[in-house]
Amino acid sequence: MPRKIRQLIKDLEKAGFEFRPGKGSHRKFVHPLIPEAVVIAGQLGGDAKPYQEKDVHEALEDLRKARNKT
Repeated sequence: MPRKIRQLIKDLEKAGFEFRPGKGSHRKFVHPLIPEAVVIAGQLGGDAKPYQEKDVHEALEDLRKARNKT
């Protein structure tokens, strides 16, 4: 069963990503250690798409690597 959009957002916020409003149902999350923003689209209670879960996973992994460099 796919995770919900709200769960992906919670993971990003827990890791220190900051919310930046986007257009419509798009939400942009940025972190000072990561050069690229993560964009999450969809309703909070909607199922996350596989590419969204992959994007969040990659962003969290990039953040972990960036933190280990400092």
